[in-house]
Amino acid sequence: MEFDLQELAPRNRYKLLTGVVVPRPIAWVTTLDENGVVNAAPFSFFNVMGSDPPIVAFGPSWRPDGANKDTPHNIRLTGEFVINLVDENLAAQMNICATDFPAGESEIEAAKLELAPSIRVKVPRIAASPAQLECREHSSIEIGKTRIVLGEVLHLRIRDDLVNSEKFYVAGEKMNLIGRMHGPGGYTRTRDYFEIPRLNYDEWKAQHDA
Repeated sequence: MEFDLQELAPRNRYKLLTGVVVPRPIAWVTTLDENGVVNAAPFSFFNVMGSDPPIVAFGPSWRPDGANKDTPHNIRLTGEFVINLVDENLAAQMNICATDFPAGESEIEAAKLELAPSIRVKVPRIAASPAQLECREHSSIEIGKTRIVLGEVLHLRIRDDLVNSEKFYVAGEKMNLIGRMHGPGGYTRTRDYFEIPRLNYDEWKAQHDA
């Protein structure tokens, strides 16, 4: 089946792309509004884009009526945000934060989340998250109705039992993160871990010529 995306309605493009590009990691983004109210919202158009400097990107959409969402509004206001990663234990609370609460009403209380202070930014983090990335907005790009927020990671916090601080090794297979799948409520677990050794050219050639 072939699809010319330029010929499709935006909703149909969205359904196809989010069905094909799976699983997607989830950025549970906390921000502060002008009144100091903490907003928390999950985004699955998200990933780390580089390490020198450390850059993350996520894509907050617009509201159906074309109005701005709280997260990009707050980031433009303060220039700061925290990405909290989502493990399986936090899935239900994260899902509550996906509800479209009115502007200025915090999802934190509705989801019964405990906050903790960050180190490099004023925006608090979600205490139960296994890892948090404190970020400063680098830039935001708007291409039509697609918006991408680029953030420089200033500080990374990982739960002690998940990282070897001497070797800088993260036991990602123990984090039990969840990923976004297709459909309005589709998710997946990351427990099904496997390894494929990476070969250098000589190793590959030796196997190929055998």
